[in-house]
Amino acid sequence: MSTRARPKAATVASLAAAAYVFTTVMLGTTLPTPLYPQYQSEFGFRGTVTTELFAIYAGGVILGLILFGRLSEMLGRRPVLLAGVILSIASAVLFCIGTQEWLLFVGRVLSGFAAGLLTSTGTVSVMENAPVGRERLGGAVATAANIGGLGLGIVLAGVASQVALVAFPDGWSLRAPYVLHMVMLVLAGLALLPMRDPIERRRGAFRLQMPGVPAETRHVFGPASLGAVVGFATMGIYSSVVPNVLSQMLSVTAPAALGLIIGAVFLASAAAQVALKSLSDRWLILCGSLSLACGMLLGILTLRFESLPMLVVAAILNGAGQGLLFMTGLRVVTAATASEHRTEVTTSYFVVAYLSISIPSVAAGLLIPVVGLAATGLLSFSVLGLAALAGLFNLRRFSSS
Repeated sequence: MSTRARPKAATVASLAAAAYVFTTVMLGTTLPTPLYPQYQSEFGFRGTVTTELFAIYAGGVILGLILFGRLSEMLGRRPVLLAGVILSIASAVLFCIGTQEWLLFVGRVLSGFAAGLLTSTGTVSVMENAPVGRERLGGAVATAANIGGLGLGIVLAGVASQVALVAFPDGWSLRAPYVLHMVMLVLAGLALLPMRDPIERRRGAFRLQMPGVPAETRHVFGPASLGAVVGFATMGIYSSVVPNVLSQMLSVTAPAALGLIIGAVFLASAAAQVALKSLSDRWLILCGSLSLACGMLLGILTLRFESLPMLVVAAILNGAGQGLLFMTGLRVVTAATASEHRTEVTTSYFVVAYLSISIPSVAAGLLIPVVGLAATGLLSFSVLGLAALAGLFNLRRFSSS
């Protein structure tokens, strides 16, 4: 027997509420990115901590996807979203007091769990709260909330830290972003109330959401997931290595500048996905691969000439390319999969993506002490650029209409 009343109708207000919750939780996962140079200088953290924190966050996301991927189908969307908000608050608290490495690692694990909860449930919730007849709008808003939230987190952290450096006593430049985020999360908890939640709570055995690729999807999963691999590896390098390039090679140390430059990658990704979603899959793969390859070439030239303008343009091109490749790959694998298998396929796609965001970051962190920052950046940009071009050999596997 149902334990719920008839779900409320989706409205523009409920869509805005769902998007705000999704954006706010995802925003918190990238808050530390422009602050890592400050952590290293103020607390003497090891140089590899940046990449290790990024890797452990990705591990938390993957574990969250597997453990909690089906939870909203049993409990409803709202309780799972609330759990994500609470985990995000806990992560922010740990980063506020994080003068020791272990506190930051625990905070990143909690942040990864929150992202794992929201990656699937948040996307579905936004789409379910789109008014009837505006389903495409719901999909676009979900995309913008996810990737755009990641970019906004970096920008918000940089700007808030910069303001705190000027307006508040010492120490607040590393705390202000998380205090502001906690306020936003409290508002996100309140925003859950007007949201539409169509899922009826039901009893049953808890099941893990294991990754899987059914037979009908295998012929496209490999070519499609290449976009996830290259795109998320790009995000990993920009989030873990490029902050050091900016601070050590280009003398950009202001948190606001770091946040705006690195955030441009994620914001360009969201903008490209929303603006070009109507193009065919083949055109999107072509544009995404070329944009990413050109961005990587500019990244290489940045290291050669130590040019900040080049790096800014590279960030925008790489972000746009990442967004197009990731969006198209996800669209292709879900379209090729029967509805009863789509959850496991999307889980597989995101597991591949988050492995790709962590492994290159860890490898780069291990290389930097051995060969230096410039050589590591050169190798990273070169490999990712070539991988983006290699994706063009799969064009015939994608629809041209």
